[in-house]
Amino acid sequence: MNESRILAIGSALVMVLSGCGKNEPAPAPKADAAQELIVKIGHAAPLTGGIAHLGKDNENGARLAIEEANARNIVIDGKKVKFELLAEDDEEKPDRGPIIAQKFIDAKVAGVVGHLNSGVSIPASTVYAQAGIPMVTGSSTNPKLTEQGLKNVFRTVGRDDQQGPAIASYLATEYKPKLVAVIDDATAYGEGLGTEVEKTLTAAGIKVLPREKGSKDSRDWKAVLTKIKGKKPDAVFYGGMDATAGPLLKQGRELGIKVVFAFGDGACTNTMKDLAGDAAEGFVCSQAGIPVQAASSKFLADYKAKFNAEPIQYSPFTYDSTHVLIAAMQKANSADPAKYLPELAKISHNGASGKIEFDEKGDRKNAEMTIFMMKNGKIEPLAIIKGGASVKYEDFIKSAAATPAAPAVTAPEKK
Repeated sequence: MNESRILAIGSALVMVLSGCGKNEPAPAPKADAAQELIVKIGHAAPLTGGIAHLGKDNENGARLAIEEANARNIVIDGKKVKFELLAEDDEEKPDRGPIIAQKFIDAKVAGVVGHLNSGVSIPASTVYAQAGIPMVTGSSTNPKLTEQGLKNVFRTVGRDDQQGPAIASYLATEYKPKLVAVIDDATAYGEGLGTEVEKTLTAAGIKVLPREKGSKDSRDWKAVLTKIKGKKPDAVFYGGMDATAGPLLKQGRELGIKVVFAFGDGACTNTMKDLAGDAAEGFVCSQAGIPVQAASSKFLADYKAKFNAEPIQYSPFTYDSTHVLIAAMQKANSADPAKYLPELAKISHNGASGKIEFDEKGDRKNAEMTIFMMKNGKIEPLAIIKGGASVKYEDFIKSAAATPAAPAVTAPEKK
């Protein structure tokens, strides 16, 4: 018997004898590359067209959250997870919502962040619901979205029936108008917000002119504004996005309409200065959440470092929307939508925009509203409204700084 054969037999005997020894507990399984689990999360917003800047800002927030989650080497069900963001351009078109929703479903996404516009989110939401896919929007504010009774729909911002009264009450208190003109862009968002503003003003005894309308593509507002000017309103409110609000404001000033112009969150951006020029100075607007500059310092720093730009508006909320999806998966120890959806509904998460919890409809509990004014080319927060109470922005920041942060959501301990 040669030496190599002797060694081989010896090795085999050692292995057999070792197997006959005392049973030792098997080591806990560890995640490795061979066990990697790919989890896809969809994001949809307008990436082309007049509000592409807002759509890209939303996508950036979601992308930053995905990158952070991957850096944490998260393990779910014994497998190391790699999250992937699938980004789609819904072009701000309602009929694109269901098409993209089906595309995400076919790609087997575990969850969806979006859409940006209420008019797109609402028709898309029913498609996601049929497939059991959770969706969390960081910018769709129309109440109808969460009034459909769908258990898979959530939002990390407030609703227009909170935002509308906030900006309308500010107008009534600060400017004391007797007659107000309300215009909207005929979208679910713009029309819905305009209706909430009108209801609040009317309840306060302020007369509102018959509604004027444009579209999400309107750029020439002279006919509408000329008609309004003849009625001599004391204030003008427009429900729509900044791409259409900027031209409206500029043309209104050119026609000699000197009264205050007010807008909702879709036009509450610094881009209004680019679109309206000097006419932008002094307009007031609202946002359905805290101001972007009040987001966590870590988020602001990380966003700027990654994208070499400042966040615009909704990105803290899409960032948080992405993180709550992931946090729910961790708590359920599963990326299966059917298994983590119950955890998402009862999540408590400390995010860039504050503490996030959802009510039974999927709306964010205790959502703040913020009132802004355009000053020297930038929108500046004036007041935060929460639970019907208004607080000066400076006082809100001081209070937030003095409040200890809530613990972040972590994965459950294995027993």
